[in-house]
Amino acid sequence: MDSAEYKHVCLGLIFLKYISDSFERAYQEISQDEYADPEDRDEYLAKNVFWVPQEARWETIKNSAKDPTIGQVIDNAMYVIEKENSSLRGVLPKDFARASLDKRSLGELVDLLSELEIGNDKNKDTLGSVYEFFLGKFARAEGKLGGEFYTPRGVVELIVAMIEPHDGRVYEKKYIKRIHKSTLYITQCT
Repeated sequence: MDSAEYKHVCLGLIFLKYISDSFERAYQEISQDEYADPEDRDEYLAKNVFWVPQEARWETIKNSAKDPTIGQVIDNAMYVIEKENSSLRGVLPKDFARASLDKRSLGELVDLLSELEIGNDKNKDTLGSVYEFFLGKFARAEGKLGGEFYTPRGVVELIVAMIEPHDGRVYEKKYIKRIHKSTLYITQCT
């Protein structure tokens, strides 16, 4: 599998691991409160954490890593998470069960990610840092200049320093540029 295809597999699983880790941390906090129900979706909404149903939790995925159906387990997790969290509808990748994706390698990637804690309190922007790292690596692996789909942090910091933006959004015809805390995100619009 080439890196252009592999990046979608990795980044989708990293996002799933991130929201699962964040959910698990909130689950532990809610479980400590005698008046709270750790299986009540509203408890997580109040904490601004995505609700992750039992069948989509990382522990379930991890326990299925060696099964030949791991692709279906992950796809189902993505569907269920989208169903329960309206802001994620139509966003998550759901093609892990495709025949061209080696299920043994997919299971090994799940095992590898299981060793990491991606959603921790020490670094609030862990997901952004992980995505930035992977995008840079995938750009090099594809033989592209990083700027073709990824803007290196140094360039972003230079642009931000030059235009001295305030928090908010700048709209253009083709792109929306979101500027927040010295980070510039560029998302192509349709």
